[in-house]
Amino acid sequence: MKAVILAGGLGTRLSEETALRPKPMVEIGGLPVLWHIMKTYAAHGIDDFVVCCGYKGTVIKDWFVNYRRRMSDLTVDLGRDEVTVHTPHDEPWRVTLVDTGAETMTGGRLARVREHIGDETFCLTYGDGVADVDLTAEIDFHRQQGGLATMLAVQPPGRFGALVLGPDETRVDQFQEKPDGDGAWINGGYFVLEPAAIDTITGDDTVWEQGPLRDLAHRGELSAFRHTGFWQPMDTLRDKNLLENLWAAGEAPWKVW
Repeated sequence: MKAVILAGGLGTRLSEETALRPKPMVEIGGLPVLWHIMKTYAAHGIDDFVVCCGYKGTVIKDWFVNYRRRMSDLTVDLGRDEVTVHTPHDEPWRVTLVDTGAETMTGGRLARVREHIGDETFCLTYGDGVADVDLTAEIDFHRQQGGLATMLAVQPPGRFGALVLGPDETRVDQFQEKPDGDGAWINGGYFVLEPAAIDTITGDDTVWEQGPLRDLAHRGELSAFRHTGFWQPMDTLRDKNLLENLWAAGEAPWKVW
C-alpha cells in the first residue's frame, strides 16, 4: 500500500520557520516532521510514499537524495574526492517526489500524482501533523465500510483556559487550563482512499477538503474513523514548540516505532 503526503503548501502561519524551507521540513528533534509522519506509516508496514512537493520542493528532494549520508558517519577524503559511509543508516522506503506546482490546491496535488498511485487502496495525509493513530485499524475499518473514502475524525481540545463563574458572575468557581473542546469531530487528516475518489477532483484549483469531501459525503461514500488518542497539527510556532518539548522529554505519543 502507498501513502500520499501533501507537502507543497506555503505554511504562512509558521513563517518563522518556512521562509527558507517548506513546512514538512521543519524539524522536531533534529529531523523533519515529514520524517516523523513517514515513520508512523512505516510502523504499520507502509513504506512506499508519494510526496506532493510544491513550495521549495527542491529542499525536500535534496534531503532525501542525501538521506543516507545525512544519517550515517562519514569519512571524507578531500584529496581523492571520495566519501566513505560507515555503518549506513537506511530506511527501507521507496519515496517518489513529485513537483505538483507552487500554487496547486490540495485536491489538485492529489490528482497530479494519480499515475503514481495505481489501482489499489492508498493512504493520504498532510505533511504537517502527527498522531498515534492505529493506521492498521483504520485501513481495516475502511475495507469493512466498503466506501471510497475514510477520514480520521478527531476532537481537538480547547485552546484557551476556561472559566466557570459563580452566581454573581464576578468570582471564578472553577478554572481549567486545558479544557475539553466543544465535542465536535473534525478532519484529522489521515485518510484511506480508493483511487476512484480522485475522480471528484476537477483541476488544480480543487480544494480536497471542500468539493470532493462534500461530494463523497453526499453520496454516502465517506466514513469516519474516530480517534481519541494523541493528535497535533503543526500550524504555528506554538505548535512546533509543543511537539519539540514532547520529543525532548521522551514523551512523544506519536513515536510508535
